[in-house]
Amino acid sequence: MRIGIVSDTHNNLKNVRKIVELFNDHAVERVIHTGDISQAKTLNVFAELDAPLFGVFGNNDQEREALEQAIEQHGFTFQDPPLLLDWAEKTIIVVHDPLELEGHLADQDLALHGHTHRYRLEQNGAQTIFNPGECAGMMAGRNAIGIVDLSTMECQVLNF
Repeated sequence: MRIGIVSDTHNNLKNVRKIVELFNDHAVERVIHTGDISQAKTLNVFAELDAPLFGVFGNNDQEREALEQAIEQHGFTFQDPPLLLDWAEKTIIVVHDPLELEGHLADQDLALHGHTHRYRLEQNGAQTIFNPGECAGMMAGRNAIGIVDLSTMECQVLNF
């Protein structure tokens, strides 16, 4: 199973349209948003994904009522962190701020976070911690999303 990872879209609709296009072109089976969507209109763009969207809320997701209505309308799955998933025989923990991993990080195969807008890929034994980095910036070529192949645990970054 190949999953798409995105974080901190911060209502940059132009970039979100490109993100949706990239995930659809790469035929990911599911997408995880690690928080800071900001406004419900961003989720309306994510509704164009060919894969289901899962995620957590971040510190800039303050329009919760509107976000929750859009989540329900589009059939997405979001919650306050941590989000624990069991997909393709892998355990996944999703948070927004990496500090939220403290006290929750155990023996999960994959830990995903956003918040820092910085790339992170760490291997700790059989555990992978991944943040593809910035995707809401204005500098073409410096924005990034990630794809994780759960069968190999290979993490790929797509810059746009």
